[in-house]
Amino acid sequence: MKDYGKYAKPYLSAFIIGPCLMIMEVVGEIMLPKMMSLIVNNGVASHNQSYILQMGFWMVCVACFMAVSGIGGAYFSAKASICFTSDLRKDLFARVQQFSFQNIDDFSTGSLVTRLTNDIQQVQMVMMMILRLALRAPGMLVGALIMAFIMNDRLAMIILVVIPVLGGLIGAILFTAYPRFGIMQTKLDKMNSGIQEALINVRVIKSFVREDFEKERFRLANEDLQKNSLRAMRIVILTMPVMMTAMNVTTLAVVWYGGNLIIGGHMQVGDLTAFTTYIVQILMSLMMLSMVFLQSARAMASVKRINEVMGTKIDLTDENAGQKERRVTEGSVEFRDVSFRYGKRGGDAVLEHISFTAEPGQMIGIIGATGSGKTSLVQLIPRLYDVTSGQVLVDGVDVREYSLKNLRDGVGMVLQKNVLFSGTIQENLEWGKEEATIEEIRAFADAAQADGFVTSFAKGYDTDMGQGGVNVSGGQKQRLCIARALLKQPKILILDDSTSAVDTATEAKIRACFKTTLENTTKIIIAQRIGSVEEADKILVLDEGRIIGIGDHRELLASCEAYQEIYYSQREQEREVSI
Repeated sequence: MKDYGKYAKPYLSAFIIGPCLMIMEVVGEIMLPKMMSLIVNNGVASHNQSYILQMGFWMVCVACFMAVSGIGGAYFSAKASICFTSDLRKDLFARVQQFSFQNIDDFSTGSLVTRLTNDIQQVQMVMMMILRLALRAPGMLVGALIMAFIMNDRLAMIILVVIPVLGGLIGAILFTAYPRFGIMQTKLDKMNSGIQEALINVRVIKSFVREDFEKERFRLANEDLQKNSLRAMRIVILTMPVMMTAMNVTTLAVVWYGGNLIIGGHMQVGDLTAFTTYIVQILMSLMMLSMVFLQSARAMASVKRINEVMGTKIDLTDENAGQKERRVTEGSVEFRDVSFRYGKRGGDAVLEHISFTAEPGQMIGIIGATGSGKTSLVQLIPRLYDVTSGQVLVDGVDVREYSLKNLRDGVGMVLQKNVLFSGTIQENLEWGKEEATIEEIRAFADAAQADGFVTSFAKGYDTDMGQGGVNVSGGQKQRLCIARALLKQPKILILDDSTSAVDTATEAKIRACFKTTLENTTKIIIAQRIGSVEEADKILVLDEGRIIGIGDHRELLASCEAYQEIYYSQREQEREVSI
C-alpha cells in the first residue's frame, strides 16, 4: 500500500483537514448530552428558566459549530478521496496502455473496464467513508466511554461486557465477507465482458438471428452475479440486526439498572438521560466502525484486483534498448532465422526459421493459407510481439535496440481488423499526422481512393463516424484506414489484408499510387488474392509458419507448387464469375 502514498501527497491538506473537522464535530456531539443533563438537573428540577435559556443558547452554538465542522469535514473528505482515485485511475489506464498484446491477452477487456470503473469506485467510496468515520467513530467511542465512566463507573461496566462480544461478531462477519466480495467482482467482470461483446457485435447477432441466444447467455451471467452478490450481501445484512440487538439490549440494561439507582437516590434523572445517550453513541460508533471494516473488506478485494494490473510485469519494453534515440530512416527489413510462439499459450511455434530481406522502397507480398502465420510475421516488425528466437532488423539494427516510440513512428500499419474511433473523419485521419492540414488529408485520402466518397457526404471530412465507424461500409472503412497510415508517411508500410473489401479496380488504383506517393517506402502487403501482390518485388509463400516459396511472380509461378495451385484456382474462379 506504500505505493499509494504518491496519490495522497498532492492532497495531503485535504486528508488532514477533513478528519480534523470531523473530530471537532465529535467534541460537540460529546458535549451536548452533558449539557442536556445539566439543564434537566439544574434548570428543570429547580424551575430555573434563566439557566435553561442560557444553557440552551450554548447548545445552539455547539450545534451550529458541529454543522459547520460536519460540512467542512464532508467536503474535504470528498475532495481527498475523489482526487486520489482520479489520479489512481489515470495511472491505471496509463499502465494498461503500456501493456503488450501478450499482457492484454492475460486480462479480458471486460475485466479491465471493471477494474478501471467499479473497482476504483469501491476504493473511492471506502476512502471517503474512512476519512469521515475513521477518526469520528473512535473519537466518539472513546469520548462517550470516558463521559460514561465519569458519570457512573458501575453503570458503565455494562458496555465493557458488550464491546468484546460485538467485536468478535464483527470480526467473524468480516472474515466471511472478504472472499465473497472478490468472487462478486469476478462475476461482474464476466457480465461486463458479455455486455461489451454483445454490443460491439450487435449487427452480427441480428444478422444470424441470435438475439435469444444472447439474451439467455446474459441471463445466466446476470443470475450468476445476482446469486454471488446476494451471498456477499447476506453477510452485510447481518451486521445491522446484530448491532441493533446489542444496542437495544444494552440500553434496556442501562435504563433498568440506572432506574434502580435513581430510585435509591444514587443518580439524578438528567444523568441517566445523558448516560443513555452516551451508550447509544458508543454503540453507534461501533456500528460505524463495523461498516467501515465491512466496506474496507470489499475495497480490499478491489485493491487486490487493481494491484494485479499495476503489478503486471510488462513483457515488452524498451528499457534495455541500446539506441533509443535512433529513428527509422531507410526502411529496410531483415528477418534472420526468426521463430515465434505466443508466450503463455504454449503449443507449437507459429513461425519457424523465417529469413528474408526487404530493401528500402521494395514491395513485399505475403500470401498463404489462413493460419499460416502471415499476421504474426508482420507484427514482429513494430514489436507488437517479440521474437522467440532469431532477429528482426530494421535499417540493419535489431528492433529491440530502438525505443518503441521511434520504431513505431517509422512503421505504418493497417491491421487486419480495421478500427475507426468516435469523432469526425478528419479527426480519425489526423491519427496519422496530428498537425496535418486539410490539403494534406485530402491528398492522402485521394491516394487511398477515399476522397471521392468522403466529399459526397453532406459534411465531408466533418462527418461524424459513430462508434467504430458504423456509418461507412467495410470497403470505405478500409480505405480510410489506409489513408490514415499514408498520412503518417512511414518508412515501412504494412497492409494486413487491408483491401479485401475493396473491388479489384479500386485496389489497382491504390497500388498504383504506392509507386508515386510511397516511392521510398518499403511496402509489405498481406493478401489473399495473388492479383494484389503480383507486381511485388518479392513474394513470400507461407505454410504452417514456414516459407515454402520466395521470389517474384514469374519465379514462383515456375518453381513453387503451392503458389501455382493458388494462382490457377483463383484464375478458374475469376473465369467462372465472368461467365
